[in-house]
Amino acid sequence: MRLHRLDITAFGPFGGAQTVDFDALSAAGLFLLHGPTGAGKTSVLDAVCYALYGSVPGARQSGQGMNLRSDHARPGTRTEVRLELTVAGRRLEITRQPPWERPKLRGTGTTVDKAQTWLREYDGTAGAWKDRSRSHQEIGEEITQLLGMSREQFCQVVLLPQGDFARFLRADAEARGRLLSRLFDTQRFADVEKRLAERRRATEARVREGDTALLADAHRMQQEAGDAMELPDLAPGDPGLAEAVLGAAAVARSTARERLTVAHCRLSAAESAHAAARRALDEIRELARLQARFAEARQRAERLQERVGAHREAQQRMERGRKAEAVAPALELRDAAEAEHSRATAAEARARGLLPDSYADAGASGLAAAARRAAEELGGLDAARRAERRLAELAEERAGLDRQERADEDVLREAEAWLADWDGVRAALQTRVDSAQEAATRAEQLSVQRAPMRRRLDAARTRDQLAADLEQAQRHARAARQRALDARAHWLDVKEQRLNGIAAELAAHLTDGEPCAVCGATEHPAPARKVAGHVDREAEDQALAAYQRAEEQHTEGEGRLGVVREALAAATAEAGDTPTTQLAAEADQLEQEYIHARRAASALHPAQEELRRAEREREQRLADRQQAAVRAASRLTRRDTMEREQAQLQEVLDQARGSAGSVAARAAQLERRAALLTEAADAVRGAEDAAQRLKDADARLADAAYRAGFDTPQAAAAALLDPAAHRDLQHRLDAWQQEEAAVRAVLAEPGTAAAAQQPPADPVTAEGTAAAAERRLREAASARDAAARCCAQLDRLSARAAQAVRRLGPLREEYDRVARLAALTAGTSADNERRMRLESYVLAARLEQVAAAATVRLQRMSSGRYTLVHSDDRTGRGRSGLGLHVVDAWTGRERDTATLSGGETFFASLALALGLADVVTDEAGGVRLDTLFIDEGFGSLDDQTLDEVLDVLDSLRERDRSVGIVSHVADLRRRIHAQLEIVKGRSGSTLRQRGAV
Repeated sequence: MRLHRLDITAFGPFGGAQTVDFDALSAAGLFLLHGPTGAGKTSVLDAVCYALYGSVPGARQSGQGMNLRSDHARPGTRTEVRLELTVAGRRLEITRQPPWERPKLRGTGTTVDKAQTWLREYDGTAGAWKDRSRSHQEIGEEITQLLGMSREQFCQVVLLPQGDFARFLRADAEARGRLLSRLFDTQRFADVEKRLAERRRATEARVREGDTALLADAHRMQQEAGDAMELPDLAPGDPGLAEAVLGAAAVARSTARERLTVAHCRLSAAESAHAAARRALDEIRELARLQARFAEARQRAERLQERVGAHREAQQRMERGRKAEAVAPALELRDAAEAEHSRATAAEARARGLLPDSYADAGASGLAAAARRAAEELGGLDAARRAERRLAELAEERAGLDRQERADEDVLREAEAWLADWDGVRAALQTRVDSAQEAATRAEQLSVQRAPMRRRLDAARTRDQLAADLEQAQRHARAARQRALDARAHWLDVKEQRLNGIAAELAAHLTDGEPCAVCGATEHPAPARKVAGHVDREAEDQALAAYQRAEEQHTEGEGRLGVVREALAAATAEAGDTPTTQLAAEADQLEQEYIHARRAASALHPAQEELRRAEREREQRLADRQQAAVRAASRLTRRDTMEREQAQLQEVLDQARGSAGSVAARAAQLERRAALLTEAADAVRGAEDAAQRLKDADARLADAAYRAGFDTPQAAAAALLDPAAHRDLQHRLDAWQQEEAAVRAVLAEPGTAAAAQQPPADPVTAEGTAAAAERRLREAASARDAAARCCAQLDRLSARAAQAVRRLGPLREEYDRVARLAALTAGTSADNERRMRLESYVLAARLEQVAAAATVRLQRMSSGRYTLVHSDDRTGRGRSGLGLHVVDAWTGRERDTATLSGGETFFASLALALGLADVVTDEAGGVRLDTLFIDEGFGSLDDQTLDEVLDVLDSLRERDRSVGIVSHVADLRRRIHAQLEIVKGRSGSTLRQRGAV
């Protein structure tokens, strides 16, 4: 890098426009920047740094932006720094304008203009400047790339600052390391240390996390195993934790299996005892039932015996009632005779006229006898009418009972048939409900998996497409790169051909008498001639344009390739490495399973409804069956009663009907006859015959009572039963007979009689024994189940722990490896005897190079007395590697740099700075630094040492360098003729330049 020109306007102490011609100053090799204190010597260097990097060095960085503006500048003058330099074979011009607060063009007040930057490059062929960029970022990156140094490195290497290297010479290892890390950009090694430390912490956290999960499983196994498992007293991350947990788990599993075997044996014994207790309980209950049945039958027999007298009286009463029924017509006739006695006298005359001729001569007794016979027979037909109506009612009622019985039989048959299949129907319906419920649960689970599967499948398809696009983009990028390389080679070939024939191209513009642009001669005796195939400027420009287009296409292709790679990485992270066909098959299978589960789950509500309807129908059929059984028992009793009543009524009806077709026809005959005879008898007998008729009626009544077996007619009347009393008495007699038959049947049962002979049964004791056996069975089953669950849990947790241990094995190895590397690079490992960090180790190597380079100049400056050496000894409790000592050749001993005098410290620091500049230059890729600045420090040297230092600086010209010394030492103005003087004034500083004499 060589500086050519610097233009400063309204910058720092310079109120106006000032110019520095570095080409003139550098011609002598050494030049001096001098002036009074505060005039602005360092501001010139600040302007150089600001032009290159957009900021000023060191602590003066706070003076950025509008603070860089000179307080002496006119309001309308904008601050500007323009630097012209050559770097990497390119001549550039950089112009920077910091933000500027200027007066508004309209109105009052001020406004701020943004900072601006221009980069131009001189085109030697065209002889003109060409604009390259106006972007702050692009220009900064371009300058940093060309110089190969950051701003900090530039300020240390090119602008050797005031006092910095004296401090560097005497600094401790930490401070020296900070400066060297900035200069040599060793942050990547610090990043390696940090990355290794982060990886160590991350892997340690993962190991601890795995150990924590392993211990959690061990605690769960201990909870399951109880006192059969003892956990190791180890924390997560401790060595041997995995082996200890697996060993304890194996012991716990063995103990749990032994306990499970014991529990199985106890359960078998409890099952046998429970079965025996249940059989004994059933036998005791059956015996108690039979004994209770026998006792109940004996009690019923005793109650029957207690009521035997009443039963006999009821039988006698029923017998007298049946006999009294034969006397009933006579009683009715007597009553009629007595009623008609009072009407006989009045009706005698009328009755005689109504009698037929056959009865005209009949006497009263004959008419009476005929009337009496007709009346008796007619009286018997009233009961027959009632019997006939009752028979019809009984027939209708019997038909109704028959219909009810058939209906109940249908109900019972249908209910029994339906209930017989109930268990199967209910189980089938419940199975449908459970299957539909499981399908609904499965459908919900599958629904959650569908969206991630679809996203993963879409990502896989995108991944496959991007993979093909990546191959195509790579082919295009390779092709574009090859085209760019070919175009560049073609351009270079064309350029070389043009340079080979440039003499002929220049000769083509020569004119006799006009000076040559190369040598200035006006005569041209033998101008060069163009040869065949000469390449002109247009062909070279076309080749360059083709190369630039190819390079742009290559850059565009690389950009597209990067976009495709990023998209492919994102799609691969989402989809994984599973083939798309497999993912599609899995997605289709998941979708089919989901559709099938949804279809099966849709049957849940109908199945539940059908199960509820079946349960309601079962309850209804059970109720119907019970009601039908109750009605059947009631019908049986009613039929018996109806049959007895129907037989009695039929007997009465047959007697009363006689030869007539019906009771009604017989009654009509008798009524007609009885009416006429009665009227005639009444009319004939009159009043005197009424008593005779009564007497006859009494005689008939007495005769009927006697024939019926009664002593008197009153006794027969008292024994006569009305229908209600007859039915009640008959019901009581039937109930007695049924009860007596039932009691005899029970007492005749062999099993019941045999049970009665045994001692009284004790069901309570047997139930207690059975309950205790059942309780022991439940306890044994619970113990067996608990032992089985414990074994299963221990097996599952042990398998998971073993799997976790296998999974943690590689992670533990990685942690051990990373931990060793991290400790080694951090300087905490026992293997690192000097406790040097990786960055310190690299910096120590650089410092060793710097000390070697500085020693070459320091020996010249000190007349061979002093040599700088690097030391990697530890200082105190700190780390080693960045020590710096000076070897005194007069004593042959190493000395601390702090023991040097002020002048010795200056030239040692200067030698160190120059050596550091050489090493940093080489580190930056060998960028040539043709211009250096040394800021202050020469006042501390005596004349001889100053001469030796200047000789060393003057020797830098051997490498075609120019060195600017910034100092206010008066003796230097005599020794160095090329000078740049900074003159301080009230209106700002100005520059005066003087070349070498």
